Amino acid sequence: MATLLDNVRREIVDVHAFFVAWFGGTAGRDQMETQFVSRMDANMTFIPPEGVSLSLEQLTGGLKQAFGSNPNFRIDIRDVVIRHMLDNHILVTYTEWQRGALNTSPAENARQSSALLTKNQPFKWLHLQETWLPEEIRAAGSFNF
Repeated sequence: MATLLDNVRREIVDVHAFFVAWFGGTAGRDQMETQFVSRMDANMTFIPPEGVSLSLEQLTGGLKQAFGSNPNFRIDIRDVVIRHMLDNHILVTYTEWQRGALNTSPAENARQSSALLTKNQPFKWLHLQETWLPEEIRAAGSFNF
């Protein structure tokens, strides 16, 4: 039987697999709603490594414009840990390793992510913040995925 950690890991991997398919142009355009927006809380906030706070509407708008823009883009999710469990929420961290990112420098990059999800399934993403991993960690990591 799958544990809560297994289910959280699967959720994170699935969302990022959608990003890879979306940027690669292999996802159906109708999957934006079913594979991404439906997983997010309407008031979800995303803070990328650059520190700008984006609403779900802003994030979705940017994603729609980027459909099929990067067929060589890849993501590997590592180190998923449930940090805290509250009554109805889970705080989780993970590292996200990217290869072939056209709009990021360097194109092979890595980030530490913290996400607040609802505890009940289907999960809803309430907040996501990403921070660049230090260069020495990125340089020591593997991009063979």
